[in-house]
Amino acid sequence: MIGPEGEQVGIIPTSEALERAMELKLDLVEVSPTSRPPVCRILDYGKYKYELTKKDKLAKKKQHSFQLKEMRFRPKIDEHDFKFKTKHVRSFVEAGSKVKIFVMFRGREMAHTEYGRKVLDRVIAELKDIANVEVAPKLDGRRMNMVIAPKPDLHKKKKQDSETKKPDQKKNNVPEDKKENQPAEKAETD
Repeated sequence: MIGPEGEQVGIIPTSEALERAMELKLDLVEVSPTSRPPVCRILDYGKYKYELTKKDKLAKKKQHSFQLKEMRFRPKIDEHDFKFKTKHVRSFVEAGSKVKIFVMFRGREMAHTEYGRKVLDRVIAELKDIANVEVAPKLDGRRMNMVIAPKPDLHKKKKQDSETKKPDQKKNNVPEDKKENQPAEKAETD
């Protein structure tokens, strides 16, 4: 048995361990049931459960999660549409998401899949500064797919940039030299 302060009490009967726990107004919790003899501990079970959930939340908070976004292109895409969609893909990647990009082929377009490949190669060229190709372009039925992911150093750089900004500049978005020239806020009078 282990005491409430973490000290070793020794091997004692279950009834005696329960009595000690009741005297201290705490719970007797079986920590390791598979060992011989089983290990029990005297502790406040509610507080123990609370601390475990707190640790789990902290672990989840530090965990980096991502979403898989999708963007569809066409083999005969117009220049404006290409730039518009590429801009959206860039924002997804900068936010830390992976993006599945695919080109849909209809009817006779299947005879010229090289046009779809050119579109995907253009996307790769546009985003090479912030993204890596995770799954290379490949034809799957009437779709040519590829997956891009943010570069690992992109997330670190973004974090460093946000930490280097001063807290008051973050809130007001006003540079230090321009703050002096701003009018003072008017006090409300009744």
